[in-house]
Amino acid sequence: MNSPENAECIIKPELCRGHLGEGRDPEWELQHHVQPHTVYLALSSDAKVGVTRDTQIPTRWIDQGASQALVLARTPNRYLAGKIAVEMKQFLTDKTNWQRMLKGEVSGASLEDLKQTLREKLSTETAPYFSEDEKLLKIEYPVLHYPTKVSSLNLEKVPLVTGILSGIKAQYLLFDDGQVMNIRNHSGYLVTFSA
Repeated sequence: MNSPENAECIIKPELCRGHLGEGRDPEWELQHHVQPHTVYLALSSDAKVGVTRDTQIPTRWIDQGASQALVLARTPNRYLAGKIAVEMKQFLTDKTNWQRMLKGEVSGASLEDLKQTLREKLSTETAPYFSEDEKLLKIEYPVLHYPTKVSSLNLEKVPLVTGILSGIKAQYLLFDDGQVMNIRNHSGYLVTFSA
């Protein structure tokens, strides 16, 4: 519970104090939070804003099931990235509607247009971190077909799953009958697939 990996600034980067030499473990903060961070726009279901360390691009976007992603700003630490994200959350969400994402229901929003609109919303403190020359990244996932209705699997309740794997998106396995399994929720399980 007292681990730096469980600090509140993991979820709320705007609360990070690593740049001040403070935090649960200042050495850990230097290694993980007083590092270059990116504020990004992603399109998983609707347009959203997010924060990640530069070293986690594009892994973070793939993990979230983003079909498109675009860098909005680059900062020298987690705190400043968090401040920008908070400013942007007045205009768009920081959450993914995972059921819509898994049904392949993605907004037709233009991240490039949105980025230019949001540029004007940055405060004088955060505006210098706006990142001008960034390319839109489009991500395709190996999905044969998306389900029309999503039903979440839990191996604790149903230890044997039958069906045909029809795709992988983000951290989910999609089956032909609409069942989906969040792989991250099943870390540590031994799962066997057979044909």
